[in-house]
Amino acid sequence: MDIRKNIGTILFLLLSVIAQGQKEYRLVWSDEFDVDGRPSKDWTFERGFVRNQELQWYQPQNAFVKDGCLVIEGRQEHRPNPDYETGNGDWRRNREYIEFTSSSLTTRLSRQFLYGRFEVRAKIPVASGSWPAIWLLGNKWEWPLNGEIDMLEYYIKDGRPSILANACWGASERWHAIWDSVVTPFIHYTEKDPDWANKFHIWRMDWDKDFIRLYLDDELLNEIDLKQTFNGGYNGNTENPFSNNVPGFKHYILLNLAIGANGGEPDISQFPLRYYIDYVRVYE
Repeated sequence: MDIRKNIGTILFLLLSVIAQGQKEYRLVWSDEFDVDGRPSKDWTFERGFVRNQELQWYQPQNAFVKDGCLVIEGRQEHRPNPDYETGNGDWRRNREYIEFTSSSLTTRLSRQFLYGRFEVRAKIPVASGSWPAIWLLGNKWEWPLNGEIDMLEYYIKDGRPSILANACWGASERWHAIWDSVVTPFIHYTEKDPDWANKFHIWRMDWDKDFIRLYLDDELLNEIDLKQTFNGGYNGNTENPFSNNVPGFKHYILLNLAIGANGGEPDISQFPLRYYIDYVRVYE
């Protein structure tokens, strides 16, 4: 266990009310990942093949806390797909074998939020095939009517490694999304610091009823005007999934490392992939 980190964490937690920017925020929840072993009970896991025809099979054992960080590990593993069915049209069931595994953690069952400041300090894998993310989903309605906020996505976009800061909401057709996305080529960071990928960085979201602002190391990446984010009317839903008065409507956090799909062809020589999260903090 890193004693210096623990001392820093204690000092940090003593400042439960802090002034940041022009607003005063109060820490309402955090996970500092200080205790080695399994992640805390605030996190539950997605399992199996989940979305986007990605290559990885999600399983809890690829996520663990060590030396003050949550580690999500992408591994090359070959074993039978327990859900395989010959001739099934569902991509989740027509793959005979699992070739890669990883983890996806969510606060859906424990911690949900509406507005505030969200901070995640992390070191991301950038090898070909990596698709790390920090994101939020709404707890009502199906995607994308529930709204998606991507504080971080890293993957290949238009042939270039890129960091994305996005939000999306529902269009007029089922499962069609309207996106507000900013794509920053990864070279933007590595030209300034060739060692960028070997360091921790802070992804931040400031979210109120009017705007979502997404930052990386205090650099504003995307400002989303919530007057423009109303659902397009599919199934009669014209709600705003980021700014509304629907009783109980909130968003939950997801941390995951996908492999393949948008991440590109995996570079096997770089496995296992490791995504390190130092802390997750939420202020209101």
